[in-house]
Amino acid sequence: MHFYQPSQGHRLPHDPFNAIVGPRPIGWISSQSSAGLLNLAPYSFFNAFNYTPPLIGFSSIGYKDTVRNIEQTGEFVWNLVTRDLAEAMNLSCAAVAPEVNEFELAGLTPQASNLVKPPRVADCPVAFECKLSQLIRLRGANGVEVDSWLVLGEVIGVHIAENLLIDGVYDTAAAHPVLRGGGPADYFEIDVAQRFRMFRPR
Repeated sequence: MHFYQPSQGHRLPHDPFNAIVGPRPIGWISSQSSAGLLNLAPYSFFNAFNYTPPLIGFSSIGYKDTVRNIEQTGEFVWNLVTRDLAEAMNLSCAAVAPEVNEFELAGLTPQASNLVKPPRVADCPVAFECKLSQLIRLRGANGVEVDSWLVLGEVIGVHIAENLLIDGVYDTAAAHPVLRGGGPADYFEIDVAQRFRMFRPR
């Protein structure tokens, strides 16, 4: 077994933490500043946290434009990254000035949301319109705050392409979602070949 203490370094070519906790869903977040500037950025520290109300969250390493926008307006949209949109998602993660519109940078179409001001990505088959519920600055076990921000939002509106609803049940594999793996460039695609079924014991 390779053992290491993160505070003392992992002694490997690449930090394995992200690879071990993975693959992870991607938080492709669209937001809008109080001045109306659009922003679109992917976050690999993302997941769902509650059923009722439905809560999702992502963590931003650094207080970036997305976090600032959401703190200002209290709204954002999560957009599903599918295999055909992976390259566009990658383009949207470029470190650019706040006035640069990542929708235009990545060749994507903003679509007006129903309940919040930030637009969703029209090209995505699934999107969640969200209201900010909590913004938390993370801290270590020693109580010292770090430059990372956890954004939690309540999903108040859901868009689903009808072709992904098979007999009324959402088909995860049919969307071919992309997930972030480990290493400097690893991603994974979900398709039907990876599916197996296992019901909970009663």
